Amino acid sequence: MAQTLPVTNNLLALDLAGLKTLAVRLGEPPYRGQQLFEWVYGKGCRHFEAMTNLPVAFRARLEAHFSIRRLAPAKIQTSSDGTVKVLLTLGSGRLVEAVLIPEVTAGRFTACVSSQVGCAMGCTFCATGRMGFMQNLVPGEIYDQAAILSALAKERFDHGLTNIVFMGMGEPLLNYRQVMASVAMLTHPKGMAMAPRRITVSTVGLARRIRRLADEAAGVRLAVSLHAPTQDKRSQIMPSSTAEATDLGALMDSLHHYCRTTGKRLTFEYCLFREFNDHEDDARTLVRLCRRVRSKVNLIMYNAVPGVTLQRTTEARLNAFARVLAHAGVTVTVRRSRGQDIDAACGQLATLDKLSQH
Repeated sequence: MAQTLPVTNNLLALDLAGLKTLAVRLGEPPYRGQQLFEWVYGKGCRHFEAMTNLPVAFRARLEAHFSIRRLAPAKIQTSSDGTVKVLLTLGSGRLVEAVLIPEVTAGRFTACVSSQVGCAMGCTFCATGRMGFMQNLVPGEIYDQAAILSALAKERFDHGLTNIVFMGMGEPLLNYRQVMASVAMLTHPKGMAMAPRRITVSTVGLARRIRRLADEAAGVRLAVSLHAPTQDKRSQIMPSSTAEATDLGALMDSLHHYCRTTGKRLTFEYCLFREFNDHEDDARTLVRLCRRVRSKVNLIMYNAVPGVTLQRTTEARLNAFARVLAHAGVTVTVRRSRGQDIDAACGQLATLDKLSQH
């Protein structure tokens, strides 16, 4: 006799293990769950009747009790620089944004995916943070974003994705289990077969979850949104109610653990705000942090968000800041934002009222 069915009826909420469990509960052997995974994720199938290697009775039970609620593109915008932003409707009816960043000459095509609708971290300079938290995404909804962007890359540039970054809406490590399940699906040979080193998870700095990420050896890369080199300045612009997110001491301890455990180098993301965190003294303080862990620094020019008083630094101050880092032996790069004209750049993703603008 079949066991009790799962609470959810959306198959996108189930990873490979969940689909195998589902198959058993419906009276089938576990390998039927593997076949279901290949249909839903490897082939992007939306209809049970098309899954021809599954028994007719199994398909009928799936049809009776479950659905495959794919993300539906509601709006697609293309920037003057080729960046593509897609507004997607979830099964809940809420909206989320994902971005395709093509670097054609370099042969690099990056999907920037979201892990939540809104964000609870409340960083003062971020449009997503100003929305507040609304919903966690399930693994298949995260996977679907990458699949949709991969199809767009193939359609427009005749090239699949080369990289995936969890730098869209939300704090990925606050949705840890679902995010890591989606990583397993994205890297599975029957999923997107993406190499783990091609996936980067970005966090504001949740120390306990960074340690967990290291201990579970997921193989992904880690980026930390630092944005200020001292506790005082960091707390001013990242006033999260989650103390773990702004405790610089705990963060650095967890990063030391991450580097020691994984042997990987992490990236500090550092957005420069004029006359706030762009002084040469700030750069020297940042150098001291970088010397504590194996790291590099990615400097970001701030992208304006309505209602935010912080301003973008100047090119001269950016160059002076970068020189201090470089002269101290810190590897430093500058990220030139893409898609600013369609609000697709770093910190600009937000979905409130987006459909009304369609």
